[in-house]
Parts: sequence; C-alpha cells; structure tokens
Amino acid sequence: MSIDGVSGRTSYIGSGILNLRSQLDSLTEQLASGKIATTYAGQGSGRSLALGIRAQLNAYSSYADTATNVNTRINVANLSLQRLVAINSDVKGAAVSAGSTIDNTGQTAGQKTANLDFFDSVDMLNAQSGDRYLFGGRITDAAPVAAADQILNGNGAAIAGLKQVISERKLADLGVNANGRVGSAVGVLPAAPPTSVSVTEEELTAPAPATAQPFGMKVSAVSTNIVGATVTQPSVPVSPAPAAQKAMSVDLGATLPKEGDTIKFTFKMPDGTSEDIVMTATTTLKTPMDANTFLIGADTAATAANLNTELGKSMTQLANGAMAAASAVQAGQNFFDDPPQRVGGAPNFGASTTLVDGSAADTVIWYTGETEAPPPAPADPARGTAVARIDDAITVRYGARANEQALRTQLQNVAVFAAVTTNVSDVNANGKIAALNQRIAQNLAVIPGTQTIQDIQADFAGAQSSIKATTDRQAQSKVISQTMLDSIEGINNDEVATKILALQTALQASYQTTSDLYKMSLVKFL
Repeated sequence: MSIDGVSGRTSYIGSGILNLRSQLDSLTEQLASGKIATTYAGQGSGRSLALGIRAQLNAYSSYADTATNVNTRINVANLSLQRLVAINSDVKGAAVSAGSTIDNTGQTAGQKTANLDFFDSVDMLNAQSGDRYLFGGRITDAAPVAAADQILNGNGAAIAGLKQVISERKLADLGVNANGRVGSAVGVLPAAPPTSVSVTEEELTAPAPATAQPFGMKVSAVSTNIVGATVTQPSVPVSPAPAAQKAMSVDLGATLPKEGDTIKFTFKMPDGTSEDIVMTATTTLKTPMDANTFLIGADTAATAANLNTELGKSMTQLANGAMAAASAVQAGQNFFDDPPQRVGGAPNFGASTTLVDGSAADTVIWYTGETEAPPPAPADPARGTAVARIDDAITVRYGARANEQALRTQLQNVAVFAAVTTNVSDVNANGKIAALNQRIAQNLAVIPGTQTIQDIQADFAGAQSSIKATTDRQAQSKVISQTMLDSIEGINNDEVATKILALQTALQASYQTTSDLYKMSLVKFL
C-alpha cells in the first residue's frame, strides 16, 4: 500500500490561500484608491451609469470654464461702458456750463475737456480681454477703431480726418458769398410789389428737374405780427427756377409797421435743426443799426428796403455763427457715415452742390470692425456676434460693435466738439460756440426711442444674470451627480477595513494549518 505526501492531499488548501490572498490584495487596493475598482469592468452593473455621470461632470467643468471666460470679457466691456457713460456726463456738462470764452488756441475749456475724453473714448472702444478685442463684432483680432489722432487730424496729407471734413463742409454750407447760400431782395417773386421782401435759396445751376443741393440754410417759414402784412411760405417755388429751389416772403402792404413789430424768418440748418431771425421794427436810426432791427421808413417801400438791408446782415451773421456750428455737426455725421460722405467739387467747395462717397484712399475710416449687412439681409444684432454655450440648451450673447448707434453717436459728438476751432477775433465766434455747445449738449442727451449705452449695459447684465443662474444650478447638480458617482465607484472605508481584518485572520489561520500539515509525518500520525 502506498502513502501519498501531504502536498498532494492539501493542494486545495493552497488554492484557498491564494483566493484569500487575492481578496486581500483587492480590498487593500480599494482602501488605498478609495474606488471599488480601477476599471469600468470591475464596477459591475453600475458602470454604464458611472460613464454617463462622469461625462456630465466633465461637461459641467467645461461650461464653468466658459462661464468664467465670458464673465471676464463682459466685465472688461462693462468697465469701458461705465467710462463712456462718465465721458458723456463730463462732455455734456462742459457743453452746458463752459460758456463761450475762447483762448488763444481757438477753443473753450469745455472743448479741451472733450479732446481728452475723445482719446479716452477711443481707448475704451479698443478694449481687449486677453487677445480678443471686444467691440469689433466677429473681428476680434484687430482694433476696431482707428487711432484718435488720425480720426481728428487725418493720416498724412492725402487721407483726411474729421477736422478737414468739417472745414470743407463749412465752405460748402457758406457758399461763395459766405452767406449760407440764401439771399434777400425786394420784389423778387412774380408780380411782387416793392413793399415785398423775399428770402431765396441759392439758385441751382443744374438742369431741371433738379433736386435741392444739400448745403447751406434752407428757407422754412415766415410769420409777422405787422397789421396788414401778408406772408408767403416757402412751399411756392421761385419761377422759372427748378422746383427744388424755394423762397419765402413778407409783403408789408400799405400800412407802416409800428415800433416793436416783428417778422420771424425760420431757416433749416444743415444738421436738420432750425434757427430763427426775428427782425424788429424801430424808429430809432443808428449807424450801424442794432442787430436784427430795421428802420421804419417814410413809406412801406422804404421800410421794405431797410428790412432787406438789415435782414441780409442778419442772415450772414447767422450763417457764420449758428449755421457754422450746425455745419460742423453735420460734417461729423458725414464723416462717421459708412461710407463717409465728402463734399464734391474740390477744391472749389463753396460752389459744390453734391456729396460724394469717401474711401480709405482719401478719408480715415474710423471703424474697421465687422459691420451689419444692410437690408434686405437678415438682421444681425451686435450681441449675436459673440455667442457662448454655458449649458446643453443655454447660450448667452455678449458681442458688441463700436459702430452701434449709442456708441457711434457719442463718439461722433465728442469728436466734433473736440475738433471745432474758431478765431478769437471772429465777430461771430461767440454765436458759433454757443450754438455748438447747445447742439452737443442736446445730442448727448437721452432721446426716447434711441439706443443708449445703458441699454448695452442692460444686455450684458442680462447675460451675466443668465450665467450666474446657470452656474449656480450646475454647481448643485454637480454635487448630486458626484454623490451618485461616489456611490457607484466609491467604497465604505470602515466596511473594507473590517473585511481586510477578517481576511487577515482567516489567512493567518490557513497559513498555520497548512504549516502544521506540512510538518506531519507517519511516525507523528501513529
């Protein structure tokens, strides 16, 4: 009879020890990593859910990074907008309160304030966040607004800036006679008696039918409180001139005006505003006559002649004062147009009757960012030029263009205020500056129905509010998802430690038993 060795009979004990050892290694690894397994296969039936939850957590992290970047860009843009709001207040206040005292540079203190603020405005509109320009629409790799000095002064002799455009427009609006392209005469209208004074727009040389040339003052209305006088409104064209040319008149009739009687002539300025000349009748002869007065003569014909003489002086004064300011404002509108508008007929600007498109070859193009395509192309709001996804189904729009109505209007008016100069020896300087102050203050005021910088800020605030609400919700969802993922992938440290201790005890007993068996012999057994 044969007797087997211990090892042959106890091989199952070795297998049991190896199994215990494997379990102990696995539990030790779980305790060290905090995970139930290092592979998805080891997670059992929960692995599919774990994969989905981890993908969601990664998405939350990506959205959080996007939200941080967008918030940073909006914050930088808002700083620029806040400064622009302050500039609006500064320049408007300067225009209202600075008066018309001109120094040796030909400008007021308010205009010098505007000059500094204009350079600051351009810097604000060229704001960057990282390597991204914020006010150029979809063009983010280049400054959207030209250098402030170039906008005002041009780029060399060949490329005109705002100051040159203002100068050319002033010459065109004044005309060759420097009278605003209007004139007065006695008895001009067909069959007009010598008691009638007419104010006529400059005669057009273009063949009929002609359209009104865009320069100078335009007759608008006439009224009087003189008993027996009659007025003719400018709806009646001067015959046989083209229908685009108009005149207005007052006929004193047979009765002399009384001391203090008035005649009001209203003119439309180049910028669309209106100015009045109120001529007052007087019996006091002066040399020269007081401004906007006319002497009552021996009869109405003589009185009409006196009115005509003094009205001509008043129109020239208006043309070189308030109209010159209106011309500068309109020149600013022309310069900031897309494309910019220039006076045609150079170098004889005083005789020009047309506006022509400027180009980058002859005019500084102030805005070089992305522009919205004109109709009939679909609307493309500025905010939509930068879109960020902050959740699976949520996007925010935070784009901006420096040529938006509110931004362009402010930049344009600040630039005009800073660009206009006059001569302290000019007798019409105070009237020009006063009219300019009035227009700039009015143009910088809030106009109902038009975009304001605060509207842009409100859009940005809405975007940031959406970002905050979304990120707050994602933060809560992230906590919930992480908890669920931990329940699938994680372990209970106390439970694993208890299992390890139990396995260590069982393994120790197995080692001891195996050792005793391997020491056993037949002699010991017997």
